[in-house]
Order: sequence, then structure tokens, then C-alpha cells
Amino acid sequence: MSYYETWMDRSENAVNQQIYVQYINNYYSMEKDAYEKILSAYPENSEYLKGKAVVLSRKLGFDADTMDVFLGFLDGIKSSLKNGDALELETVDDETELDLDIDYEKLYYNMRDAKAQWLFKLPAWKHILSDNQIADITREYRDANIAHAQNIGRNDPCPCGSGKKYKKCCGKNA
Repeated sequence: MSYYETWMDRSENAVNQQIYVQYINNYYSMEKDAYEKILSAYPENSEYLKGKAVVLSRKLGFDADTMDVFLGFLDGIKSSLKNGDALELETVDDETELDLDIDYEKLYYNMRDAKAQWLFKLPAWKHILSDNQIADITREYRDANIAHAQNIGRNDPCPCGSGKKYKKCCGKNA
């Protein structure tokens, strides 16, 4: 069984709830650590993005027993790669050469879309994206995810979920 198949089996198999929760929490922790390394080293982070899968996984904090979790990390970042279509996760083994060409704005957006606050709120983002870029991406995400209703009163809660009144949030520019 490939690392990717193991990842898919373990991440989607919730037969034993306790083992499943432990596995997913371990994934989240390792994922956060890997992103902290990649983002903190930006722009000189190629040591974490190019090379053999086994070497990159070790540098990012995944060991021999967690290569399947590393494939989960790759599965998560794949849609944020400029070359993501070329990455065939099913065939990745220890010797596979990887070149993770990250589109950082897309990665930030995708983290927001996944509601992964532990990732899009990492302090290292301040070194990569300006406050204006972060605000623009956040606005774009909210605009794309607004629940449209027939009649929203200006004093009604904003449907984007911000907790603000509509007139102070998405209705400000309407």
C-alpha cells in the first residue's frame, strides 16, 4: 500500500473514533509545524520545498513512521501549488523528487476556506503577505461565501458570519 493510500485509509476510516481523532490531531499538529518552518524561512525556504520526498519530510518534521501523514500534508497543499496538477500523490515514495512551487496568496485563501485558523493566523504570514494583501484575500473569501438572502435589513446580522450588523460589514459598499 502506498503512503497516499495509507493516508486516505486512516484519514477517512473512523471505525475506532479514539484512534481516528488521535491520528487527525497528530496530522493537524504536524501540518502546523511544517507550515511554520516553510513560512518562517520565506523567501529562502527552498530547502523545505525541493528535493526527495523522504528528505523534505524529515526537514518538515515527519519521520519514517509518519510518511503517510506527510502525504496528507502534500494532499492539503496540492491545490495551492502552481504546479499542483503535476503532483501525482498516488505515486509518491521516498525517492520521488518534489518541487513545491507555492502560490502563497492562494495558500492563504485555501487555509481560510478550510477554516484552518491555526494555519492562516500563523505570525509568519506577516513576512510574506502585506496587511493589505491579507485584508484583500479575507474580503475576497467572505464575498465568495456570503449567504444571499432576499431581504437583508441594514440592522440585521451580516450573513457572512462576522457578527457585525450588515450595514457595518458587507452592506457597507452595497
